[in-house]
Amino acid sequence: MMEFAASFGRRTFSSLSVRNYRLYFMGQGISHCGNWMQTVGLGWLVLQLTGSGTALGTVLAFRFLPMFLLGAFAGSVVDRFDKRRILYVTQSGFALLALTLSVFVFTDVIQAWMLFIFALLFGLFDVIDSPTRQTFVHEMVGPDNLHNAIALNSTEANLARAIGPLFAAALIAGVGIAFCFFANALSFLGVIVILTLVRSGELHRESRTEERSAHVLAGLRYAASVPTIRNILLAMAVIGTLSYEFQVSLPLFADLTFASGASGYAALLSAMGAGSVLGGLFAASRKRVALSQFVASAVLFGASIFLTALSPSLPLALLGMVFVGFFSISLTSAGNTLIQLESAAHMRGGVMSLWSMALFGSTLIGAPIIGFLGEYAGARWSLIAGGIAALLGGLYAALKLLEKDQWRFVPAIVRMRSFAADVEEEKKLH
Repeated sequence: MMEFAASFGRRTFSSLSVRNYRLYFMGQGISHCGNWMQTVGLGWLVLQLTGSGTALGTVLAFRFLPMFLLGAFAGSVVDRFDKRRILYVTQSGFALLALTLSVFVFTDVIQAWMLFIFALLFGLFDVIDSPTRQTFVHEMVGPDNLHNAIALNSTEANLARAIGPLFAAALIAGVGIAFCFFANALSFLGVIVILTLVRSGELHRESRTEERSAHVLAGLRYAASVPTIRNILLAMAVIGTLSYEFQVSLPLFADLTFASGASGYAALLSAMGAGSVLGGLFAASRKRVALSQFVASAVLFGASIFLTALSPSLPLALLGMVFVGFFSISLTSAGNTLIQLESAAHMRGGVMSLWSMALFGSTLIGAPIIGFLGEYAGARWSLIAGGIAALLGGLYAALKLLEKDQWRFVPAIVRMRSFAADVEEEKKLH
């Protein structure tokens, strides 16, 4: 038993043996907690100022408008410049915005229209920051530990989902919403400090064969030409549009269905975070990732959302959110790993920009729809719509991907596909 536990631990946390990633992992943990504190604070602030689910959805739409419009172009920046330097800029921008928002709320000058501006500015930084962080993980750990690092990253983010909202609820009840944003500003400073400690000489930087001038929409053309990448992105676009709008659906679900206020919202987020941690640890312990795992996770994710929406009581809803979190992390870690493995080295930033567009940029469309459904059809329908979307995305993925399903051993596949893709690109250029 002890030997099994030790082996499980080595597999589950293998990427933490890499010094650069271990430091980055610590910094991201602090930042993720701050982000979730801000998420809860922002959602509750919008409801306080407007009392409207539609307004809450619209603020989130502004937050992800840049991702939707500019995501396809972000890859050209991510693939062209040093990723650590990009992160210095984006993390500093986030910190400044969060601090400013904190001051505006604390001095009671905040108005609803200002939140739309702040949301848009956050989105402009995030359109570059999100794909940069994901591809920077690849640079830190290399191909052999990629799947493990992605799963641990997601586990950490969702552990923060379990902890951050509880801190946020305590701050809101004790000292006010402004301190949720101030805490987030401080968390970004932690990431900046960690980035200064990363050793450039230990990064796994890969050579590129493409011409820079061909890069602006190359990621979009490349993704469309690779069936696995194309179909995973299309499935995630459907799921991302309606299923991942928890920042809209859960405040309404807690307030309108169970009359549980900010504490109920925080508890639902925390339950989802707890499930995600379990799902992330399970994913991190697996050396293989398959298309069938992506499909099954999508279907089970949709089913768990649907059943949670029908829960007759808050305790049952909390239990349902644990399963939602578990299958959510299994879905995103499988999809993220598969498309990175399928991508040629010099196209990875562009492809991950499209991944961010599918998962987050689609909020521009989905958040107002979910907010409208929750406000006028009932809070349960805002979740039911997300469950149906995930089931449809899983069905589409099953039809398009399972006929060519195969288990993929991460290290061998990465080297084989990266080499083959680079050779093919070299032929095209000459």
